[in-house]
Amino acid sequence: MIPPPVPPPPATLSHPIPQEAFDWYDEYAHGLIDRRTFMTRLGTLTATGLSMSVLLGALMPDYAQAEQVSFNDPEIKATYVTFPSPHGHGEGRGYLVTPAKATGKVGLVLVVHENRGLNPYIADVARRLAKAGFIAFAPDALHPKGGYPGNDDDGRALQASLDRAKVEQDFIAAATFLKAHEGGNGRLGAVGFCFGGYVVNMLAATLPDVLNAGVPFYGTPAAKEIRKNIKAPLLIHLAESDERVNAAWPEYESDLKAAGVEYTMHLYPKCQHGFHNDSTGRYDPENAALAWERTVASIK
Repeated sequence: MIPPPVPPPPATLSHPIPQEAFDWYDEYAHGLIDRRTFMTRLGTLTATGLSMSVLLGALMPDYAQAEQVSFNDPEIKATYVTFPSPHGHGEGRGYLVTPAKATGKVGLVLVVHENRGLNPYIADVARRLAKAGFIAFAPDALHPKGGYPGNDDDGRALQASLDRAKVEQDFIAAATFLKAHEGGNGRLGAVGFCFGGYVVNMLAATLPDVLNAGVPFYGTPAAKEIRKNIKAPLLIHLAESDERVNAAWPEYESDLKAAGVEYTMHLYPKCQHGFHNDSTGRYDPENAALAWERTVASIK
């Protein structure tokens, strides 16, 4: 299957963004430093010829760049639906996208967002999957707080304020809800990014008889004591420059081998954490397209 089109790469800067800027953004995006510290650190780079506006433009998301499939594309149908989550927040809500003219039952894919709610990039990933012939469902962990607030900073703060165990239960409920979709063929895959990559690993270990394939993009492993439960094959995407997440890989790989889990790990050279996200300067068009092609093939 031909991968969906990708937007052109950002214009080449006369002064490339240094690695430490990407590292600081990763720390900021994952709550390891606050915004003031992040901005102060970026300010130290302006002496190198990079303005603050250029730095922020390269690091912060621009969701106008992330729409590869329009929400009104005639080949898909998109809507929002709720689902019961008795062990989570009581009710969940997500973005359900189906092929407009599916012939017969098709594969199901749960799409799991990063640590900031169902932003436009993740919604577009769901549309891309529907256009590729799947029924895709992207839950919003922020539904108990009113949903994604329209910007990542507020979304990140809202998600951090939620009970983590209940959030995980919401995604478990979403997976079982999607598995039962009347248009599905019973085969459930899960694709997740960053926090969502962790959720995919967690679902594989928590719902071994429900999940049929897992694709975590730069996600940390599930809790060590439940990794032995994994049955679904995993396609694991890691970025070479993502030291924080990659540090967990050797132990995770050892546990997967010990449990006899079928897995494939791809380490994408010279890539940043978030390289699939086409709304920021971390985006790597060539490797994102390759990872996407591999992803679609693995969840068929």
